[in-house]
Amino acid sequence: MIVLIQRVRKGKVSVQKKIFSEIDKGYVILLGIFAEDTEKDVAKLVDKIINLRIMADEQNKMNKSILDTKAEILVVSQFTLAADLSAGRRPSFIKAKQPKEAEKLYKLFIAALMTKGIPVKTGQFGEYMEVTILNDGPVTIIVDSKKN
Repeated sequence: MIVLIQRVRKGKVSVQKKIFSEIDKGYVILLGIFAEDTEKDVAKLVDKIINLRIMADEQNKMNKSILDTKAEILVVSQFTLAADLSAGRRPSFIKAKQPKEAEKLYKLFIAALMTKGIPVKTGQFGEYMEVTILNDGPVTIIVDSKKN
């Protein structure tokens, strides 16, 4: 599994030109799920995400976690993060988990974040979405469950 975390002042997901969900201060997390990913990857990422010290403290230094700040998280499924660009110019998504299986891990990921007391909102799995991100910093972090 891979996540692209953006620390934001605001984040919003629209589906069919209607706002589906939005947050203020917190993280927008784009979540990519690979064919080999399991519940262990979910647990590893959630632990890393909730304890990352990338939120600003009183001196505007990255010194606080999402738990410390009581900020929100907006999770958006992003299968294109599983793109394979090793051959040609058109991405292959053969490494992405099949949608039904991916949706299970996506929901598990969201539930795991919520059990930590973090307010979580979501995109709409499998739908075309417009994602609006007002990046704060900018701070953008990539976490890969297989590497970090």
